[in-house]
Amino acid sequence: MKLGRRHFLSDMGMGFTGLALGSLLARDGIARTAESTAGAVVDSAITQFAPKAKSVIWYFMLGGTSHLESFDPKPAVDKYAGLTIDESPFRSSVLDSPFYRKNVRDFAGTPRALMAKLYPTQVGFRRRGDSGTEVSDWWPHVGDCVDDLAIVRSMWTTDNDHAAQLQFHTGRHIFDGFHPSIGSWVHYGLGSLNNNLPQFVVMGGGPGDCCGGVGAHSGSYLGPEHSGVNMALDPNNPLPFGTPGSSVSIAERREQLDLLNELNGLAGIQYPDDPAMRARIKSYELAFRMQMSVPEVVRLSDETQQTQELYGLNEPATERVGRFSLAARRLVERGVRFVQIYDDGWDAHTELLKNHSTRCKAVDKPIAGLLKDLKQRGLLDETLVVWATEFGRTPGAERSDGRDHHPYGFSVWMAGGGLKRGVVHGATDEIGFHAVEDRHYVTDIHATILHQLGIDSRRLEFPGQKRLEIDFGTPIQGIIA
Repeated sequence: MKLGRRHFLSDMGMGFTGLALGSLLARDGIARTAESTAGAVVDSAITQFAPKAKSVIWYFMLGGTSHLESFDPKPAVDKYAGLTIDESPFRSSVLDSPFYRKNVRDFAGTPRALMAKLYPTQVGFRRRGDSGTEVSDWWPHVGDCVDDLAIVRSMWTTDNDHAAQLQFHTGRHIFDGFHPSIGSWVHYGLGSLNNNLPQFVVMGGGPGDCCGGVGAHSGSYLGPEHSGVNMALDPNNPLPFGTPGSSVSIAERREQLDLLNELNGLAGIQYPDDPAMRARIKSYELAFRMQMSVPEVVRLSDETQQTQELYGLNEPATERVGRFSLAARRLVERGVRFVQIYDDGWDAHTELLKNHSTRCKAVDKPIAGLLKDLKQRGLLDETLVVWATEFGRTPGAERSDGRDHHPYGFSVWMAGGGLKRGVVHGATDEIGFHAVEDRHYVTDIHATILHQLGIDSRRLEFPGQKRLEIDFGTPIQGIIA
C-alpha cells in the first residue's frame, strides 16, 4: 500500500506532469545520487588546473553569422568583387587546399563554390580600442569592448547545413547521433554552486528539430539531469511545466511537499538501501527551492534604470536579447554554471545587408552591456563569455545579394575567465575562404572553456562511452593568459 501511495503522490499535483524531472532537478536528480554517480564525482583525476572561471555565458547566433561582416575584414573581397573565385587570383589557393578537396565534391569539373562571384562586404570596418583590432561598423558597442576580447578568426567545422548548430555544441556531426553538449559536460564535471537554481540554463529557444533540436543543449548519455533547463523571463512562470500553477499557493505547495516527504521517509525506512528513494526526496526538496528562487532571479525590474538601459531594455530592437543578457548576469551572480543564449535569424541567403544589420542591432548593445556590467562588478574575471555561431558565410554571392553557409573558416570570440584580452588569434586566407593559420575545430573551444574552469577535457569521461580523439579538443593556448 505504501508503494502505491508513494507513486501516487509522486505523480499528483506537484506541477510536474509532462516534465522530465531529471532535466529540471539538475543537481540532485534520481540519476545522480551519492551511491550511483556513475563516475560523476569531480576529483583530482578531472580537475588538473587551478580554475580561473566559475561560470560560462554562451551566446550562439543561429543561422550562421558572416565573419566577413563582423570580426574578419577582407579588403580583397571588395577589390575583386564581381569576379568569380575561378577568375580571381585566389583560384589555386582555394582549389588546392587539402581541407577543401577533402570535403567538397567536384561538379562538372569545377567546384561550384569557385563559380560564385565575390560579393563585396556590406559594411565598413575600423580599428577600435588600444589593441587596434578591426571590428565592423555593425558592432559598435561590442567594438567598444574589443580590448577585453580574444577573437579567434580560424574556426572550422564539417557540417555545411544547419545541423552544424548541433556539431558546434557537441563536437559531433549529426550523422554520428546525439552526444552531450558542452553545457552538459560542464554541469556533469563541476556540479552545483547554488542548490536553489538549475545549473545549466537555456534562454531564447533553440535549434529547430531538423538541426538537432534540443540535442544542442542535451545531456545525452550523461543523463537528462545534465540537460539545459529552458527558462522563460516571466516571473510568474519562469520554468514552464515546473510549477503547480497559479491556483496553488506557496503554503499549499509546502504542505504537499511535507506530506510527500513524510510518506517517502516512511518508505525510506522500509527500504534503507534504496538510493533512488533518497534521491527522490532530495529532488522534490530541490524542486520547491527552485520554484521559490527562480522567479526572483528573472524579476529584472529590481535593477536600476541605468542598468536596464545599459542592456537596451528601453529599446524595442534590443529589449529581448537585453533581457536574456541581464538575466544571465543575475544567474551567474547566484552561482549558475552555464547559461546558453540563442539568437535566431542569421541565415542570410538573400538580403544580407538588411538581415545582418537588423540582427547585429538586436544583439550588439545587450552583449556589450553584459561585458561592461560584468567588468564593473568584478565578475568578468570569473565569468567566461563566449560568442559563437554555427559557421561563417561564403565570400562568393548567393542569389546576388546573400551569402551561403561556410564551414571552412569563420570567427568566434571569448572574453573574461582568465583569457588574454585585446588579442586576435588565427587567420583565414585573403578572401576569408579557409582557416589557414592556427586552425581550430569547434571542440577546441570546448577544451578551452573546460580548461579555464579547471577541468582536463581528456579526463572528463563517462563509463561505458568511448569518446573519439576529436571529441576532447585542445585548449587554445594562444588566448589563455
